[in-house]
Amino acid sequence: MSDILSQNEIDALLNALNTGEVDVVDIKEDQVEGKAKIYDFKSPKKLAKDQLKTLQIIHENFSRTLNTFLSGYLRTYVKTEVLSVEELSYYEFSNSIVNPALLAIVDFCPLDGQIIMDISSIIAFTLIDRILGGQGEKNQESRPFTEIEKTLIENVLKQLTSLMVDPWENVIELEPRLDKIETNSQFAQIVSPNETTALITLNLKIGEVEGFLNICIPHIIIEPILPKLSTTFWFANVSKQTTEMDKRIIEKRLINSPVNINVELGHTHITVEEFLGLQLGDVIALDSNINKELEIRVGNKRKYYGIPGSMKNKVAIKITRVEERRDEPYE
Repeated sequence: MSDILSQNEIDALLNALNTGEVDVVDIKEDQVEGKAKIYDFKSPKKLAKDQLKTLQIIHENFSRTLNTFLSGYLRTYVKTEVLSVEELSYYEFSNSIVNPALLAIVDFCPLDGQIIMDISSIIAFTLIDRILGGQGEKNQESRPFTEIEKTLIENVLKQLTSLMVDPWENVIELEPRLDKIETNSQFAQIVSPNETTALITLNLKIGEVEGFLNICIPHIIIEPILPKLSTTFWFANVSKQTTEMDKRIIEKRLINSPVNINVELGHTHITVEEFLGLQLGDVIALDSNINKELEIRVGNKRKYYGIPGSMKNKVAIKITRVEERRDEPYE
C-alpha cells in the first residue's frame, strides 16, 4: 500500500470496513508486524544503555578527581566534564585520531587487556608548557613531540592512570599501569578493528586552552565485569560497610601523620621596662615548682604530664602519666 491513498482507494477501504470484509484489528496487527529495526552486523551493539550510564557515572567521578589533581599540579584554573559515552568500533575510534597524537596505552589490571587514553595535542603542549613554568597559552603549532616532552608528559600520565582506581572501586579493584606512549595511531592496535569499544569523551579546559581527553575501553576487556556495570549494582555498593582493610589503611595513615608536641615550663609576668633591661645571664623566675609535673600538649590538647631532663646531651621530657580527663582545648 502506498503512503498516500487516492480517493477511490479510500472509498473502497471504507466499503470493505462497512461490509466486514476487512477487520480493523487485522490492520493494526499487520502494522505492528511490519515494523522492523535496522541492525548492523558489522558493528553489533554489545553494551546496554544501563551499562553505558554506569560508565558515565564512573568517569564523572574520574573527571572530578582529575580536575582537583590538575588544578593543584599545574596551579591554574582547570575544568573537566564528561561530554559523551558512546559505543563504536575500534576502527571508527582509530580513524578519528589526528596525527601527531598522544596515546597512552594502559594495562587495565587485573582485567586482561589494555585501554587507550587519547589526549589532544593542544592540551598536551599546554601541560608541558605549564610544567616548564610557562603561562600555558594557546599554541596552534602542530609538530611531533620531542623525547624530553614525552618524558615530561609520561610523568603526568602515570598520575592520571593512578586516579582511575577510586572511581572504579565499586565495580573492581583496579591496578592500572601505564605501559607506553605512542604518537602514531597505527602503532596502537590493542584489539581488532571490528571490536566493539566504549568511548568516553571528556572536555578538558586548562586556563583559556580547551581540548579533549578520550578514553577507549574495548568490550572484550570489561566483558567479565559487565554484570556489575549496572546502576542497580552501582548504587547498592555506594554505601558499603567499612572493612577491616579500610580501618588498617586509615590507621596506617594516622600513624605516619606528624603532630606538634608542646611542653609548658611555667608562666610569669614582667614589665616592658624589665624586658628591655634583660642582659645575658639574667634569670627569669617562673610560677612553677621544679618538682612539679609539667603539662604536655599534643596540638592544643592537654594529653600527658612529665618531668624535664636530658637524654644524650639533648633537652628531653619523661612522660609520667596520661591525662585522664577528656580533651581540653588550650586556653
